[in-house]
Amino acid sequence: HHFFTMGSGASVNSFFGITTMIISIPTGAKIFNWLFTMYRGRIRFELPMMWLVAFMLTFVIGGMTGVLLAVPPADFVLHNSLFLIAHFHNVIIGGVLFGLFAAINFWWPKAFGFKLDKFWGMVSFCCWVPGFWLAFAPLYVLGLMGVTRRMRVFDDPSLQIWFVIAAIGAGVIALGIAAMFIQFAVSIINRDKLRDTTGDPWGGRTLEWATSSPPPAYNFASTPVVHDADAWWDMKKKKYQRPLSGYKAIHMPSNTGAGVIISGLCLVMGLALVWYIWWLAALSFLGVLAVSIAHTFNYKRDYYIPADEVRATEEARTRLLAGTEA
Repeated sequence: HHFFTMGSGASVNSFFGITTMIISIPTGAKIFNWLFTMYRGRIRFELPMMWLVAFMLTFVIGGMTGVLLAVPPADFVLHNSLFLIAHFHNVIIGGVLFGLFAAINFWWPKAFGFKLDKFWGMVSFCCWVPGFWLAFAPLYVLGLMGVTRRMRVFDDPSLQIWFVIAAIGAGVIALGIAAMFIQFAVSIINRDKLRDTTGDPWGGRTLEWATSSPPPAYNFASTPVVHDADAWWDMKKKKYQRPLSGYKAIHMPSNTGAGVIISGLCLVMGLALVWYIWWLAALSFLGVLAVSIAHTFNYKRDYYIPADEVRATEEARTRLLAGTEA
């Protein structure tokens, strides 16, 4: 919809209007997919689920305002206004950040072996979500009133109250951000109390929750036998027993820093090209070539985890699950 205001005529505007509206079809399919995944499920409103619901509601409203901006006549009026700012943040914060926060709270115990503190997580949630709407809902109103973005001073005093409300919302969001950092700090300090010894803190349905938290480098000592879409749920229902013998050495890829180094050099090269620093662009490009060629001579690309080490890891996990280890 940014193309609508560049003066290319009705044909171009019609094309981009139609294609922008078409975006709503896969977006709607995703929303209904998530809703029907939840339908008739035994939903527990743990913190990740609360973030997920907030994400879906916020993202839907952001998407609906995006469809409005797909109409060229409306976009001519609203494109450079605060309405566009509100829509953008509705989609990006609601659709990216809230989903990210749900994922962080959900996957943290699997990644680090302990859950995040629930109290401070709830404080963050209760600040973030109302604060978001308090901050950005007034921008929809201001945009419809014709207030343009990227302005420092506005002459109409009747607009002031909406900016004050938005500023209060921004302050509430800041409290939510602070509470989230406190949540991380408190969780790390109290990690022994929040320790996940089961590997399955949420009563999961998929195979990643069958491993320890965090999982061993090899993930599974033997390939799981899958009989159902929700494999781990099926295994728990049928009282699946973990293999206790027959462990073999496991083939693993070796770590390498080549990818990170090449990415860093490409970043430098991109910045150099943007700012026409030709000597730096050439030097970083040669660096990319040199690291890439040098990596081809790295023949230590894999290794094996010995069977004895696998056995020791799995036996320790078995003892932990049996409650015989502190």
